[in-house]
Parts: sequence; structure tokens; C-alpha cells
Amino acid sequence: MSKKIATVITDMFEDSEYSEPTKAFQEAGHTVVTIEKEKGKKITGKNKEVEVTIDESIDSVDPSDYDALFIPGGFSPDQLRADDRFVQFAKAFMDERKPVFAICHGPQLLITAKSLDGRDATGYTSIKVDLENAGVNFHDEEVVVCGEQLVTSRTPKDIPAFNREALKLLNK
Repeated sequence: MSKKIATVITDMFEDSEYSEPTKAFQEAGHTVVTIEKEKGKKITGKNKEVEVTIDESIDSVDPSDYDALFIPGGFSPDQLRADDRFVQFAKAFMDERKPVFAICHGPQLLITAKSLDGRDATGYTSIKVDLENAGVNFHDEEVVVCGEQLVTSRTPKDIPAFNREALKLLNK
């Protein structure tokens, strides 16, 4: 069954942490919708390898229209968490127990949404203390699945495990 995945993203995302999961999701028959402040805006990954044209504006989307949330890493999540519209959008997925996939710095948005207390998760090493301060049971593992809802990974090298576990949740 095809799922609709909201992807919150802006400039300076980690190229492969967006492109590789997106490719895996699409190849499995799912729809990936990119969301930023401005529909039609072109954004670029921090390695300048991937350019994305934004599908929807954060002001025109509703979490209830999506089956899952994907938060690629890089500097994008840190920028997005400064905007309460993205924080509340992410919080809605966590509160509704919809699948959430966050890699590398992706969990920063969930920290700001105050949605990780008591959860098992991982992330890039530089945000370990931030995750722990947010109440996360931190695991230094390639992928952590919590409550059949939250999938987190650390770095681009973890993408195969991240994709595998995200696709398992999408197929439930």
C-alpha cells in the first residue's frame, strides 16, 4: 500500500541523506512530498550534489494528509527548528504516533518539538548530549527503532539500515 511521506527540508541538507532514502521510498511505491517555507523554491544540499524543487509550502500542508514524516540531516533540521510551523508539524506526527524517520541531525527538529523524552534514538555524535538532555535513551548504533514509530540513524554510512527499517514501518 502506497504511503504519502512528508519531507521537511531546506538548504544545506545532507545530500545523500535526502536522495538515497527518497529513492528507496519511491522505488517501493511511496510518494515523497518536499515541504519548505516556499513552494517551488530550489534548494541545494550542502555538498552541492543534489538540488530539490520544493513541492509544498509549510503554510499549505496538514499533517493529517500524510502517513509519515522524513527529516534528512545536514544543517537543514537546525534551520527548520527555528520556525515554529515546522516544529508543530513534526510534533503532530510524534503525537499521532505516525512513522517518523530522522537521520543524522534530523532529530534536532524533534528535540525542539519536545517529542523525544523517554524514547530510544540515535543521531550524529555532535547532538548526543542534546538528545540526552531531551530525555532520549541514546544508542550509538546504525539504526534505532522505537515503539514501531521512530526510526533514527547517525550518518550517511547508516543509510542502508535506515532505509531498511523505515520501509518495514511503511509496509505495516
